Amino acid sequence: MAISYNKLWKLLVDKKMSKADLRKAAGIAPNTMTRLRRDEEVTLATVSFEEGFSRDVTNIGHWGCGAVELYLQSGADFEKAKPLIDRAFDEN
Repeated sequence: MAISYNKLWKLLVDKKMSKADLRKAAGIAPNTMTRLRRDEEVTLATVSFEEGFSRDVTNIGHWGCGAVELYLQSGADFEKAKPLIDRAFDEN
């Protein structure tokens, strides 16, 4: 299945944020942001799941890529997601 981060980009539009704003707000590394822009896989090997923020979708039907789903609803959520995105890039 092809990878798409369209839901993330739509969320940014809804929040009136640019991709550059996301990168700065969440401290996402430039190379990770490039992978996101190119719809390339950015996987998370191990994550401590937090109800309302992240969940494992490995064994359930879902649209998207990877085994982890993150709920990003605020700038604070972007900040929490940043280390996970960086880690996924570094480990893969």
